[in-house]
Amino acid sequence: MAPRVPTGGVFDEMLAPDGSIRPHYAAYQDWLSRMPTGYVARKRLEADSAFHRTGITFAVYGEDEGRERLIPFDIVPRIIPQAEWAMLEHGLRQRVTALNAFLRDVYSEQRIVKAGLVPAEQVFCNAQYRPEMQGVAVPTGVYAHVAGIDIVRATLSAGAAQYYVLEDNLRVPSGVSYMLENRRMMLRLFPELFARHKVLPVEHYPDLLLDTLRQAAPAGLHEPTAVVLTPGAYNSAYFEHAFLAQQMGIELVEGKDLFVDDETLHMRTTQGPRRVDVIYRRIDDDFLDPLAFRHDSALGVAGLLSVVRAGRVTLANAIGTGIADDKSLYPYVPAMIRFYLSEEPVIANVPTWQCRNARERAHVLAHMHELVVKECHSAGGYGMLIGPAASRAQIEDFRARVRAAPEKYIAQPTLALSACPTFVRRGIAPRHIDLRPFVLSGKSVRMAPGGLTRVALKAGSLVVNSSQGGGTKDTWVLED
Repeated sequence: MAPRVPTGGVFDEMLAPDGSIRPHYAAYQDWLSRMPTGYVARKRLEADSAFHRTGITFAVYGEDEGRERLIPFDIVPRIIPQAEWAMLEHGLRQRVTALNAFLRDVYSEQRIVKAGLVPAEQVFCNAQYRPEMQGVAVPTGVYAHVAGIDIVRATLSAGAAQYYVLEDNLRVPSGVSYMLENRRMMLRLFPELFARHKVLPVEHYPDLLLDTLRQAAPAGLHEPTAVVLTPGAYNSAYFEHAFLAQQMGIELVEGKDLFVDDETLHMRTTQGPRRVDVIYRRIDDDFLDPLAFRHDSALGVAGLLSVVRAGRVTLANAIGTGIADDKSLYPYVPAMIRFYLSEEPVIANVPTWQCRNARERAHVLAHMHELVVKECHSAGGYGMLIGPAASRAQIEDFRARVRAAPEKYIAQPTLALSACPTFVRRGIAPRHIDLRPFVLSGKSVRMAPGGLTRVALKAGSLVVNSSQGGGTKDTWVLED
């Protein structure tokens, strides 16, 4: 297979502007150029068949067929040189450290609000802020033990391509199981490639996660019991919940498996009740405790908040972390880094207009056909308008929404996301990508190298979300 032509106006991860192969892709391209198209196509079918047998699926809500499907897996890896990853790792540690400092602050002294750097109404009037957590001490001071930070390499106007943080995911970030399974699949399909490349491992992530959970346990426990709390088999990410529990060797539980007695959380077992000290929860705040939040929730545990407040169980992530990943707070993260760490951000934010501001709203309304408009509380690619790809009717609909509730929306320029070689029906072609590294915070901040690369499989599409038809790739960080 021959190299493709560089993508005009877009940073190509594999090809330099003159069409030459970037150094970190040279060995891979040498191998790829000697492989017949039929060989790669057969390997792709083999991967799909293996994923079907393993049950690696993702439920997409609202699809007519109402059934689960595979997340498309692309067998061409995204490759990152180690020096580049070192910069990203530094920036991710910095950002997640600042976000945890912000969470500690807004649930205690609120110094950043008093300093006027973050408007009080955007914190305390936000649905993601949980006053029930005000003054509650969390072990080691960590609120967001697991964070998925979405990063893109993009070109803005006439500038050079650089990395930006597109979004922070601190509530129940998903996708790490696909990172792990993608690597397993590549090792199985192409062992010869890993003999030719020094690819940094990711297989130890479950061990890092389990260690992070144990570090988060209430003080004084020598062998804390941790569990994964899932909404159940009908949740879109249930495969991941079961997979991670199995990989860590801990119990996968639903709310009905747990109960509170004397401000202590217990798990029902065949040997009788067993105390639970740490919950890796994959349930949103609203459904965790029907006595404290949504009274109609059958997914959580009655009285769970009282155990949290008593300091006898740790939730990873803590209740109320959503305030730090709400899109309306995203523009303030650089200020958080400066305020709490006295440092300049290593990875920049995407320029953002807040529609609650009259002047910025006027710009958004006038240029909506050029912008990406996002609903602050939405996720998964929903509640979003990509102006250049939208119809006139869709744009007018979003204009009406923004005028009716401007505080619910932000807008950003349409980014020229970098492209990566991807196997499609006609061979290898460029497709837009992003990267979601998974950052673990305990006594230190750690992560597996790389993360989950998501790819927009439709030509020209910028939407990489699995729920919107995107696929995934293995991410290689090459050792120097």
